[in-house]
Amino acid sequence: MRDDPTFVEQIQRDLRDVRWLAPEEIRSRGRRRSQRKIVVATVVLALAGVSAAAVAAPGKSPSTGSPAASPTRHEISLDALLQPADLPQRVDVQLSQMGLGEPVRLEDMLGYCRRSQGRSEGWQMSILSRSQTLVRKHSQSSPTDTDSAIMQDVFRLTPEAATQIFASLDDLIAPCAEWLNVGPIMTAGSSRTAEVLHRWSVVQRGFAGDDAAILRDSLTAPRDLETGQRLGDDPSPILLAVVRVGDTVSVLRLGYDGTEAELMQLAVAAAARMCAAANPPC
Repeated sequence: MRDDPTFVEQIQRDLRDVRWLAPEEIRSRGRRRSQRKIVVATVVLALAGVSAAAVAAPGKSPSTGSPAASPTRHEISLDALLQPADLPQRVDVQLSQMGLGEPVRLEDMLGYCRRSQGRSEGWQMSILSRSQTLVRKHSQSSPTDTDSAIMQDVFRLTPEAATQIFASLDDLIAPCAEWLNVGPIMTAGSSRTAEVLHRWSVVQRGFAGDDAAILRDSLTAPRDLETGQRLGDDPSPILLAVVRVGDTVSVLRLGYDGTEAELMQLAVAAAARMCAAANPPC
């Protein structure tokens, strides 16, 4: 009889001790970070130190500037993100992640609107990023989307790409200014085909950092295409803020009960925090 287990047997034994996530928790995390690549390898942290100029244009040497100039910042440190003290309610940091070479995805529904019309999503590509989700203090260990106080992504881009986000904002949302989304929905255990009218607009500009904007998606309640009946009341609008400080851009999304005034206040606080990472420094 063998004393040493085979490789397969060892894996089977190890799997007995693994705690698998509940399906609800997997779906919840997937919704909050859909299509996000989570970078955890040590080599990525080393790559985060690569100069933004070198990544953007490998064939060009970055400008050295004057000897007295401040050193170029690369990694986005935690102190460049919103802190719990910046929020009016008590919160915990639920999730913090780093990424490399990801699109600055403003809102999935806006991207879907553009794709449904045969257009590209139109997102600018970042060099590196750091993200976090802040949840209310009273939330349970496995929060849902409604528990989120705020979700924040901070991206480092080339200076040109960072400014282009705001220069192209009107063109980005123009195809979705009035967009009728038709698809199946579940009501009372049955599937129906319904339509929802989305109206995307820029409602505030230039109130924080080097540039800032608030985007709003005002949407109607679903309408059953078979009966013509409206299924409930109009939901709260989708709100997000985009803020730029130097070569960094932050995208902020509130929980479902957040207001436009709260979002503007947090965007101003985020811009002040981003000074810890921006080039040129504040």
